[in-house]
Amino acid sequence: MFGTTLLLALRSIRRHILRSFLTILGIVIGVGAVVTMVTLGKATTAAVQSQIAALGTNILQIRPGQGFGRGGGGPRPPDFTPEDVTAIATQIAGVTAVAPQAQASATAIYEGANWSTTINGTTAAYFQVQPWPLASGRYWTTPEEQAGKAVCIIGNTVRQNLFRGGEAVGERFRLGDVSCDVIGTLSTRGQAGFGGDQDDVVIMPIKAVQRRFTGSRDIRLMLVGVDQRYQTAGVQSAITDLLRERRTITDGREDNFNIFDTKQISDTLTGTTTALTRIVAAVAAISLVVGGIGIMNIMLVSVTERTREIGIRLAIGAVANEVLLQFLVEAVVLSCLGGLIGLVIAQAVIAGLTPLLDVPWTFDPQINMIAFAISAVIGVVFGYFPARRAAALNPIDALRHE
Repeated sequence: MFGTTLLLALRSIRRHILRSFLTILGIVIGVGAVVTMVTLGKATTAAVQSQIAALGTNILQIRPGQGFGRGGGGPRPPDFTPEDVTAIATQIAGVTAVAPQAQASATAIYEGANWSTTINGTTAAYFQVQPWPLASGRYWTTPEEQAGKAVCIIGNTVRQNLFRGGEAVGERFRLGDVSCDVIGTLSTRGQAGFGGDQDDVVIMPIKAVQRRFTGSRDIRLMLVGVDQRYQTAGVQSAITDLLRERRTITDGREDNFNIFDTKQISDTLTGTTTALTRIVAAVAAISLVVGGIGIMNIMLVSVTERTREIGIRLAIGAVANEVLLQFLVEAVVLSCLGGLIGLVIAQAVIAGLTPLLDVPWTFDPQINMIAFAISAVIGVVFGYFPARRAAALNPIDALRHE
């Protein structure tokens, strides 16, 4: 009986193909929107987590100042000194390495090509704190670092624009007024979590940058690697106490430096993107309710149009439950068909948007199955009332209907 009922439902849908399509349009839009938003939201979250992970795990970033949105007027807080770096590295338990950084900007020039880039002066500890594999070449040696030699390791963006994608190791180019020997090229990292290009960088020994570009021993950023056996919160607290003492900050005064935990940043961004995804998906799900109302409306119209047919079936021996099942199956088939079309459209939209958004394409079977199941449930819920109304018709009154 169920097979016959399903066949009757499909025939009824085929007889009114345009009306059936318009009926399920709300379900198509709802399922497609929900699946698209949730999938893209998860892909964005994964991309952010990947970008944060590229900065390294168990890392503390220490900068002068009171952080974003704080502070205001008053004198600029003093930068850090090499002695601060040594103190943190030797006096704080759980610290694996400390990488000081001094940054500058300059125009790189090579055989008529030029490119404005960022210069990052640091020590060999930088590559220990946040591992960044080389695509070719080598890291600088301890004697080169101590002597402040003008050797550099360049990012892929600099290599592409300055050396036109060719081999750069062993070449010499001008960085501002300084000649620099390329000893290595970095592997590609891509965009940072805040939109910057991580590959647009020239990394040099910090003494070379301080002598030739910044003109001071000041350090604007320290990256601190934390042993995984230690809690970053405990290490952060110990560093805070040490820096307050070294910077003579008395009790009751706020810190004139800030410490960021990369894991906290990752958790915050992940939580934000997840919450936004849920909100957008909830808004898109309203279309499913609208689609369900559309199905109920058209099924009520169908019951009215087919009143005589229902009367004939009841008069020749069909029971009320068979009539109810026929119209209920028809509603569920309509809804499921809309769900399937919505899933196909969603995958097409996702495949088109992921390259534009620069996020990985992923197929989430769970959200697809849930969306399809919801579309079927909507067919049952919104199709039951019209089906019940059809089953409750009096055969005599139905046969008299014009």
